[in-house]
Amino acid sequence: MKIILTNDYNQMSAVAAEIIASEIKSNAHCVLGLATGSTPIGAYHLLCQMNQAGIISFADVSTVNLDEYVGLPADHNQSYAYFMRKQLFDRVDINQANTHIPCGMAQNLQVECEQYSKLVSTLGVDLQLLGLGSNGHIGFNEPGTPMDSFTHVVQLTQSTIVDNSRLFDDISQVPTRAISMGIADILHAKKILLIASGANKAQAVYDMVAGPVSSNCPASFLQLHPDCTIVIDKGANSILQFE
Repeated sequence: MKIILTNDYNQMSAVAAEIIASEIKSNAHCVLGLATGSTPIGAYHLLCQMNQAGIISFADVSTVNLDEYVGLPADHNQSYAYFMRKQLFDRVDINQANTHIPCGMAQNLQVECEQYSKLVSTLGVDLQLLGLGSNGHIGFNEPGTPMDSFTHVVQLTQSTIVDNSRLFDDISQVPTRAISMGIADILHAKKILLIASGANKAQAVYDMVAGPVSSNCPASFLQLHPDCTIVIDKGANSILQFE
């Protein structure tokens, strides 16, 4: 793992955006694995600015997203499909036919999972962006998820539901299941970029980097990846104390 320590969320976002932009510049046809949640919003905003300034183009880029809530249609304002359009896709020159997100409304969720894993494998992810859950999850791979897992339906833990409830009017509205790329899908990416900000992620960062490789902290499996970059701010570094 390569660790980059930044001062705060804004600097973390800038570093992440530069890494993603560099990937696009070096390979106009790259496949990006994308994440949702509050952590990547700053990086997406900066990438939009770069695109609007003509520094990078998404015209030939393809994307695959990590996950989607089960039971939310793509036009629901808390779906991850809606999030991606609002935060990135509608603001850059990407061909939205080349953007891929699991369908949380699929009639047969098992078939949807199998088809999505096949799609991810066929496209081949050049750079996978990840956030980090406070319990060490990546995507929606909660503690206990095995390393050889592929895209699957996840029963969300209470801590994840609480983390995500800030985005809903009431915690009772937060879906309890999601479709998520598995650990195996994630580890197949050529490069991985994980970003984490804030003291509430500090224990997860420590377990990811310094703890044993274990399904107790799914992010610890990233220790086994040959090209993984971790960008954290001072708050997220408060336990690890990386210098």
